[in-house]
Amino acid sequence: MTKQHLAISFLMISLFFACQPKKTAPTNAENNTPSTSTERRENQKVILFFGNSLTAGYGLEESQSFPSLIQKRIDSLELDYRVVNGGISGETSAGGFARIDWTLNQPVNIFILELGANDALRGFDLAATMENLQNIISAVQAKDPQIKIIVAGMKAPPNMGTEYSKSFENIYKQLSRDNDVPLIPFLLEGVAGIPDLNLADGMHPNEEGQKIVRENVWKVLSPLIQS
Repeated sequence: MTKQHLAISFLMISLFFACQPKKTAPTNAENNTPSTSTERRENQKVILFFGNSLTAGYGLEESQSFPSLIQKRIDSLELDYRVVNGGISGETSAGGFARIDWTLNQPVNIFILELGANDALRGFDLAATMENLQNIISAVQAKDPQIKIIVAGMKAPPNMGTEYSKSFENIYKQLSRDNDVPLIPFLLEGVAGIPDLNLADGMHPNEEGQKIVRENVWKVLSPLIQS
């Protein structure tokens, strides 16, 4: 087993044990409020990040999460977009599908889908995961075919077996192909397994790691907002 495989395995375990949903007051993501301190302008286009603890910025201040860092870059470039952080810790693909309709009760121009990691950790049937993620994409397309969609890829822990891990990774590639949408190959590329870029648990990106995740996202997002 390679160091990268070990890192991915530890990451997935952390997503499950450290990021179970908590009974707390609603977060910005649950209220669909913007993850930016900039005064809301009704004519701004909306970028919605829809995911789990990785999107939510687990263990950090909201301002340190990669969606917030994306907002800061957008503001520095004076682009007319507002970022909404729709990440909820512990979220599965089924949970995402269950909340997609009310999440879409707001204007959305760009939709970034980051879900499935918790499904793999729990050994869920990958056909069901694929169906849930496709249903989420279909719901977005049904709301407005003009919404631009990006799929954020993840990897499964190697202890699930080579076949399962490969099939899981291929889900994101297939979603990208089937729906003709851009793919972020691996959201945590350059971060997973590197202690200096993760929190004390060794699994979740710290403030510096979030900056690298921002770049992984920006490579795919920027052509859609600067065209």
